[in-house]
Amino acid sequence: MRSSARHMRHLSRRPRIGRRGTVSAVAALAAGLIVAGVTAPPAASAAGRPDGVQRGLDTLVGPDGSVGAPGALASVADRHGHTRTYTAGVGDIATGAEVPRDGRVRVGSNTKAFTAVVVLQLVGEGRIRLDEPIETYLPGVVHGDGIDGNVITVRHLLQQTSGLPNYTEYNLQLRYYEPRELVDIALRHPADFAPGESWKYSNTNYVLAGMLVEKVTRHPIAQELDRRVIKRIGLRDTYFPAPHDSTIRGPHPRGYDRESPGAPLTDITEMDPSWAWSAGQMVSTDSDLNRFYAKLLKGDLLKPAQLAEMRGNTRPADETFGPGARYGLGLVSKPLSCGGGGGNDLYWGHGGSFPGFETRGGATDTGRAVNVAVTVQLGDAAARQRVDDIVTAALCRR
Repeated sequence: MRSSARHMRHLSRRPRIGRRGTVSAVAALAAGLIVAGVTAPPAASAAGRPDGVQRGLDTLVGPDGSVGAPGALASVADRHGHTRTYTAGVGDIATGAEVPRDGRVRVGSNTKAFTAVVVLQLVGEGRIRLDEPIETYLPGVVHGDGIDGNVITVRHLLQQTSGLPNYTEYNLQLRYYEPRELVDIALRHPADFAPGESWKYSNTNYVLAGMLVEKVTRHPIAQELDRRVIKRIGLRDTYFPAPHDSTIRGPHPRGYDRESPGAPLTDITEMDPSWAWSAGQMVSTDSDLNRFYAKLLKGDLLKPAQLAEMRGNTRPADETFGPGARYGLGLVSKPLSCGGGGGNDLYWGHGGSFPGFETRGGATDTGRAVNVAVTVQLGDAAARQRVDDIVTAALCRR
């Protein structure tokens, strides 16, 4: 999300915090070798120079950095699960503290992939049907101008083809929100298009997906995410913040925002994330995201039929996610410049934005995974592409 009325449209892109107490959105949202919990010092090439990932991070940070980030972090996992972590810049501009290696960050719309996994697990259990109207599960909730919950299906929500307005395009107060409040903000506005007729990124879809999970399971979405995903695949540093928790637990860099290019940075690390909820509230690390996407593609989280649904019938999503991107059910595919086929011609992930942080990355079918985080939300496509370029270069590296 972004600060001022330009910054919150997609959680996968950049929202910011406005100075008058509103949040509005424009868009939405290695080198330490880790073996048995031991982290090696930063990696270097045979010639003694930092490797490509480290050089890439170095270009992102500092006053002359290509994206103006105070700090950057990355994690690169090979197909055998061997991991290198990287840092650049500073973790706290007030104290000059270092960026914590593999520190926790707000991962924004990567949350959508987690939420989609839980919904699809429930599909696999026969408790939800993908092509059933959302009215069946949430009666009376989804209705408005050109909006009919009897026509919008669960698939439409996960695929971003519902036509529901995006609530983060409208001013939000810096306070705690109940999920229903967020949906009601969206429903005050007319539908963008008839369900299934087009594609448009809307956080409203994934708040409804979270409400669906809670209605069907009768448990909080945080509990289902923890049981079904986080603990199941051993994500040690990932969690869904509790209501009213504005902090980031554990080692983490500070997150920053600026009102305009060249303006002073403002520390916005601590805020109530409830306005993002099941569309973008989670906290994680680059390494945990790598593990999540690699395990997902391997089939450790979904049955084959549901994983195929997640990756199938993708829609073009270039405007939101960059050239060649396509959106499935909470999962985004992007082409790799190295090509080569054999599962290494594209990668799957999501990416996320949250005030103060941006994460980009994903995994290939061959098991390689890369995620990069910066400690400022990226405000334009060119800046996001510079981070994406680091991801693709690392995934292509043999």
